Amino acid sequence: MGTALVTGASSGIGLELAWQLAAARHHLVLVARTADRLEKVAHQIRSAAGVDVEVLPADLATAEGRDVVVDRLRQDHRPVGLLVNNAGFGLGQHLLGGDLAREERALEVMVRSVLVLSKAAAEAMVARGRGAILNVSSMSAFTTMGTYAAHKAWAVTFTEALAGELDGTGVTATVLCPGLVRTEFHANAGLDASTWPRAAWVGVDKVATDALRAVRRGQVLVTPSLRYAAAGAALRLAPRRLVRAVAGPATSARAIT
Repeated sequence: MGTALVTGASSGIGLELAWQLAAARHHLVLVARTADRLEKVAHQIRSAAGVDVEVLPADLATAEGRDVVVDRLRQDHRPVGLLVNNAGFGLGQHLLGGDLAREERALEVMVRSVLVLSKAAAEAMVARGRGAILNVSSMSAFTTMGTYAAHKAWAVTFTEALAGELDGTGVTATVLCPGLVRTEFHANAGLDASTWPRAAWVGVDKVATDALRAVRRGQVLVTPSLRYAAAGAALRLAPRRLVRAVAGPATSARAIT
């Protein structure tokens, strides 16, 4: 039993990870922007799993919000043994003609926040000689589908580099690269989920299960489902010109409503 801090914990993959961690008897610190929704989730988890659940409302697009989470990661009382950087959102737009403020917010949440929180957590964990960091990326990290893909590609490279730095410290870093997952993500981004065939989707429970199994093993990169693991390997090995042709902005454009 230990304490896990999960960002973006009020919905989607983050929520499923929180439930599975609670079922494994981990205490939780749940982070999201909306306090009311967090409180509701926390009450449900406490009632069902009987674990302690802290609620930490914070906007990770702001320095003030990140500082709140960093302070919790550095606490010695009930120290965080697992950090899950899950917060993020789809942009649902192209860079050209898109809202720059939305692009900048995405960069803060999915890049700067991951950097800042991972550094704080890793330093605290290394001092204790144990711990783990799980960063949620995406299969889009291996494509050229726009700035979201770029942010997620950064998360992959960053986590792999962090895992190298942490080697031998008792602390691990894992990056999760799921494909299409049935959550609120696509609707919130204004993306048409019907664009993709039913067979392309993976259950959120499997994604969370595979992610936590990888963390326990100290695995650096995990892609749930054999289909997506094979696709990820093909994208990484393919010539970049081919990747741009088959998995570039034109591909994502078909889903933008």
